[in-house]
Amino acid sequence: MQALYESTLTSLPLIGKGKVRDIYDIDDKHMLIVTTDRISAYDAILPTPIPGKGRILTETAQFWMNKTQNILPNQLVTDQTLADYLTPEELMQLDGRGMIVRKLNPLPVEAIVRGYLVGSGWKEYQSSQSVCGISLPAGLEQAAKLPEPLFTPSTKAEQGDHDENISFEKLVDIMGQEKSEKVRDLALKLYQFAAEFAAKRGIIIADTKFEFGEDENGTIYLIDEALTPDSSRFWPASQYEVGANPPSFDKQYIRDYLDSLDWDRNPNNAPELPEEVVSNTLQKYQEAQARLTENL
Repeated sequence: MQALYESTLTSLPLIGKGKVRDIYDIDDKHMLIVTTDRISAYDAILPTPIPGKGRILTETAQFWMNKTQNILPNQLVTDQTLADYLTPEELMQLDGRGMIVRKLNPLPVEAIVRGYLVGSGWKEYQSSQSVCGISLPAGLEQAAKLPEPLFTPSTKAEQGDHDENISFEKLVDIMGQEKSEKVRDLALKLYQFAAEFAAKRGIIIADTKFEFGEDENGTIYLIDEALTPDSSRFWPASQYEVGANPPSFDKQYIRDYLDSLDWDRNPNNAPELPEEVVSNTLQKYQEAQARLTENL
């Protein structure tokens, strides 16, 4: 598949570009999200795309949104098609990377749920026996399953800046008690459902992040992407053992490669990825999608 690093649609006005997504305006109630093949790590957009990644993320997010409709509504619009707005050439350009969504007011939080002790959580635990300020029992090892999933929200930073972990109390200051509790409860419920489903497919969801929006009535919706290899840490259950960070079906592989380089994590000089890293990353994303979404 040919890579799509940046979309160039002229049938719809461009609203903006994120690290991975290009957003186009449709009307006062709808917009088009294009998930490109760009990949980001350490708050930097890497110059090398992963061909087909955007299609995998789009299809995986749609799969999960359809699966979780009984938990909460989501942004997907099903009574319109891309062909209603784009030319045949533009449809070929996107090649499955676009979805029409409702316009909603995004909530100012990334709703992160952690089920296992890994990554930045493991580093914090080693120094303070806590994760995002939440105290945990002594004696846990790296990659251990947590006694219960933790809701650890963070702010949504502007592009190029770093997200900041915040306490639940800080979230209440930002959004109010009732809305903060709703977001926490929905995030935990989504994680629990997805983790149980993925376990039957041989995948452990170590952690993930959700984003939510609300309509004019205050109804909360699942937006952005959900439970994809870009927004989650997926481990093969067959290779999991406590005490070691397992290989994963997500962009941790990219982070590990970047960690092996002499790069200062300056977004302005992000390194190119070699062909082998691109190919291996794509294979990991493809396997995650196949395991999760195909009929077994």
